[in-house]
Amino acid sequence: YKYSTLEGVFRLPRYFKLEKAMDAKAMELLKVFELDDKASLLASGLPYGDQRKLEIARALATQPKLLLLDEPAAGMNPNETAELMDTIRFVRDNFDMTVLLIEHDMSLVSGICEKLSVLNFGQLLCEGKTAEVLKNPEVITAYLGE
Repeated sequence: YKYSTLEGVFRLPRYFKLEKAMDAKAMELLKVFELDDKASLLASGLPYGDQRKLEIARALATQPKLLLLDEPAAGMNPNETAELMDTIRFVRDNFDMTVLLIEHDMSLVSGICEKLSVLNFGQLLCEGKTAEVLKNPEVITAYLGE
């Protein structure tokens, strides 16, 4: 057994085994999102698109069944948004989970979502297949400005 007076905690052999497994899982997720070569960098030093991928990887480390993304494209340029769209599709298709997306960027929404529910001031305005919902006159008036 090792005792560290600096940290004031016992670190038993099972702790080291668990820590090694968690490190391996984290590196596996970073590799999936092509961030493994940046593992030693601070998150704040990463480009904005990579920060979003890191946030998603961090969430996936908990093995959720549902991933809630609240305006993930906020502040992103079109290239970063396109990369984010690919990342979200990848997660949806390869991690066997539902993604609940709250987003105002309709190009992102239409590029990812199979079904769409549109709320206007907290009330359900329209619901259905994305292509059909985006053609709804009430949705166009409320969100697309036409």
